[in-house]
Amino acid sequence: MELSSYFSLLSKYKYIIIIIVLATVIGSYFLVKNLPGEYISNTQIATGIVDASRHLLDKDNAPNAQQDQITREFSNLTEIIKLKKLIDNVSYQLIIHDLSSPHPFRKLNHQFKDLSQPAIDHALQIFRYKLKNGEPLSLYNKDESGLNQLLISMKYDEREIRKNLTVERDGESDFITITYTSENPELSPFVVNTLCKEFLDYYTVNVKQNESNAIDFLSKLLDEKRNALNQKKDSLQQYKIKNGILNLDDESKAIFAQILTYKDKKIEAERTIASYDGAVKSINDKFNPKDRQYIESTISQYNQAITNTEDQLRTLNDQYVHSGFNPTYKPTLDSLQKQLTAEINNTSDKYITNPLVNKDNLVAKKLELEVSRDLARYSVHAIDKELDELNASKNRLVPFDAKVKTYESDVDIASKEYLDILNKYNAINLQANFSIKLMQVEAATPDVAEPSKKMLLIVVSGMASFVLCLLVLFILYYLDDNIKEPTDLVNRTQLPLLGSLNTISGPKIDLKKLWDVENRQRMQHFKELLRSVRFEIDQELKGEKILGITSLAAGEGKTLLATSLAYSYAAINKKVLLIDGNFDNPSISKSIQPKVYVEDYFRSSSYIERDNNTIGVLGNRGGDVTLLEINDERYIQNEMNELKSRYDIILIDLPPLDSLNKSKEWILFTNKTIAVFEGHKSISRSQGQYIDYLKNINTKFAGWVLNKTAVNSHSKKTKS
Repeated sequence: MELSSYFSLLSKYKYIIIIIVLATVIGSYFLVKNLPGEYISNTQIATGIVDASRHLLDKDNAPNAQQDQITREFSNLTEIIKLKKLIDNVSYQLIIHDLSSPHPFRKLNHQFKDLSQPAIDHALQIFRYKLKNGEPLSLYNKDESGLNQLLISMKYDEREIRKNLTVERDGESDFITITYTSENPELSPFVVNTLCKEFLDYYTVNVKQNESNAIDFLSKLLDEKRNALNQKKDSLQQYKIKNGILNLDDESKAIFAQILTYKDKKIEAERTIASYDGAVKSINDKFNPKDRQYIESTISQYNQAITNTEDQLRTLNDQYVHSGFNPTYKPTLDSLQKQLTAEINNTSDKYITNPLVNKDNLVAKKLELEVSRDLARYSVHAIDKELDELNASKNRLVPFDAKVKTYESDVDIASKEYLDILNKYNAINLQANFSIKLMQVEAATPDVAEPSKKMLLIVVSGMASFVLCLLVLFILYYLDDNIKEPTDLVNRTQLPLLGSLNTISGPKIDLKKLWDVENRQRMQHFKELLRSVRFEIDQELKGEKILGITSLAAGEGKTLLATSLAYSYAAINKKVLLIDGNFDNPSISKSIQPKVYVEDYFRSSSYIERDNNTIGVLGNRGGDVTLLEINDERYIQNEMNELKSRYDIILIDLPPLDSLNKSKEWILFTNKTIAVFEGHKSISRSQGQYIDYLKNINTKFAGWVLNKTAVNSHSKKTKS
């Protein structure tokens, strides 16, 4: 695809484009000539959203979070301003003004200009009722549907107002700007001011009321949660009082600590008993049996003082263990221990172990160790008793602990719920106290008309029509797959091109008079192109003589090319034989009316007359017949060889390739074959098989000749 072809297409339709553009400009002029002027009014609403005090409400002081919140609030406010309910109220007030004022903004449409005064009063009554109650018109009500048509006819309906209404934040400022454009300098400020008032009233009544309702609801819910929390706390307190529970955690920790202490003391006592048993056994081993018998007989006679002291020591030790090893008992225990040791020593002074051997010290030591061992054993029994009592106390605390934890869990849940509601209540209360204070900064007033855009509209319409024409022509050019240039044919078929021939202007020329003097001017450019094609054919033939001329379909100009080539070769003194091989459409035979026909010649050789001794013509009678049905291939080949010896060049006008085997039978006897393709036509999908056939005959196909092309395309002839 070449852009030069597109520009050629534009050049071809340039006058049509100019006419369309001029028509558009003229039409636009008459359309905009009577357009009324535009009057723009605007007002600003101060929101207070970007006020520094507003930041107190931000939970996160991060700039991005604050900016997101500001953007959302401005978006919410602009959407509230554009609510259908508010715009409907503006519509009602506009139509009420026009129906009741001697100076309406717009005159009644021709459909309603004949309304009677009662009808007008009725309409005013309904519009005022709808405005007061903030209700839309019901289209299912016939009366209200008619009033809606009245609004539409006056262009006061919601859709028309929205077309000329703009509501947006003014840059990064604190203001929201409401702008309206109309043809009346009084109408624009009326719409802007009315919509602003409706918005402020709506926001004050509805938004503030919603905040108040939320605060009341949360206040009641807060009281409920507070009462529930107090009730849970009271239940826990009563349970503890009833069961005498001070602090289960502290009590359980104290019991566990005592159990661990007693276990440590028990282990220590058991270790002491084991050590004392070993020491006593070691002392006993040092006495012989007689000494031990004597010692036992003497020890059994302990005096009463030692026994009393031992009993006191056992009792005090029990008290010491039961008190949880209170250190206050320790001095008394140590004192009694010393007293007992002294009494044992006194006893050893009175008794001797053996009159023959002095073992007083061992006996005393043994007595002391046995007393200490017995005290340790008494301590173990006391510790076990205390452990049993502590375990029993611990087991008694388990059900109390489970119940108390249930109460404490209920209290914790109730406390969290209460704090959550309290936080929400505080946040909404703070929001209500610091919420934005909306106010109209300055009321809109009538202003002068905007600069006229009529000329701009005319220019834009002209440019738009011009661009549209270019676009339409480009689409047609892009979708057009017709072959117009020689390069298009080569690229599409991937087969070589010998040349191209231009379209012969004027009426259809008789083949007999094609080269007459009277047609010389018309045929001059055609002759030049034909000479170029003839030269390319000679280069392809390389001394061979038989050339077949075919096409993909009928009517593409192969007969004209065959006849023209015959005259062209005759002009360079070549003996030419022109054979009409198209049995379906023997146009050469009908035009020239030769004396010898293919059917006769290939059955029995005949003499072929030549025109002006240079061109001989072999015609056919037509009909449903093929070449090989006239005679066999060998005979025909022999006759062709005979003709080659008599003529310098043999041109065969073949049937088109869509005639199936009729064309292929002739190609068997040609040295080279060329195909004519008519320009400004496309290659259909069914013709793809004929292209493949031409590729399959290899070097026998010389190339294409593009026929009926524009004159300016002949400089682009391609030989591939």
